[in-house]
Amino acid sequence: MTDIFKVKVRKIGTSLGVLLPQEKLQQAEVGIGDEVEVALLSHQKDFSGFGLAKRFTTPFIRDKKVRNFT
Repeated sequence: MTDIFKVKVRKIGTSLGVLLPQEKLQQAEVGIGDEVEVALLSHQKDFSGFGLAKRFTTPFIRDKKVRNFT
């Protein structure tokens, strides 16, 4: 069963952990002591490129030649 849902990372002692919703555990028939596989998907901010170059004052210079332009 593959189900994607969001959980918050919380501090547990000196480690970090996540709390899984009870309803999701029941759907997957997961109990105490069972092993599960976890995949982490990083949700980064969407940088579409708008306004990113305004802080650069030096022009872009290609450091290697990728292809020939004629």
